[in-house]
Amino acid sequence: MTEMVTFEVGDDHVATITLNRDDKLNAINAEMMAEIKRLWQVVRDDDHVHSVVFRAQGRRAFSTGLDRVQGFKYPDNIWNKPDPGESLDPKHHKLWKPVICAINGMCAGGAFYVVGGSDIVIASNEATFFDPHVDFGLVAALEPISMSRRMPLGEILRVSLMGVEERLGAERAYQIGLVTEVVQHEELFARAHQIAAVVASKPSVATQGTVRSIWESLDTGRSQAMARGLHYTQLGNPLGIAQVENMLQNGKRKPYEIR
Repeated sequence: MTEMVTFEVGDDHVATITLNRDDKLNAINAEMMAEIKRLWQVVRDDDHVHSVVFRAQGRRAFSTGLDRVQGFKYPDNIWNKPDPGESLDPKHHKLWKPVICAINGMCAGGAFYVVGGSDIVIASNEATFFDPHVDFGLVAALEPISMSRRMPLGEILRVSLMGVEERLGAERAYQIGLVTEVVQHEELFARAHQIAAVVASKPSVATQGTVRSIWESLDTGRSQAMARGLHYTQLGNPLGIAQVENMLQNGKRKPYEIR
């Protein structure tokens, strides 16, 4: 494990992934990217983990994206050049455990992969979002596409085309649905963990099936999505019901609290 990315799991079934490179605005280098990719797979395969908080230390930046100073090594074969940012997207790794993303300070460029693949996104009142690709003469395509399910077309085009001159503030991000909640900076980590703990307290088979069915519906038409949703309901509910019955027998939940 690199010290630039830390990982911990609590007794409440919440895993926390933290970027610890605030002196470099939490820019993600190759070492950090490899560790994040590994951790998504660890979280996916560890049944003790029911939800994840993704956050970053420091006040100035959640992350300014991929580290362009250190760069990344690509294969010489032009047909074998992967998108490095896909390693940051939890959904690329078929992680269906709910991811709660807590944004503090600047969130830019490659950081959009993490935000775009998260399930619940909250922000501090100091958060700002922007995409500097065009300022470097780079095509802004993959990051905006990953965010296109969270932002209206006009907003994503404005952010993508205006580069560093367009800073989307926390309140505007809340207005357009990019984030679901804005809190004071000092409350951000605690609130993110609180949300994750509530989610983690539910039967994990139910939350994972819910996340998967909703995300996969975005890739199909309505009829196909409903048919797949029914299939997932039939797969997941027998186990889900058994878990709820277990909770009732142990006195952890009253019958009228089942929803």
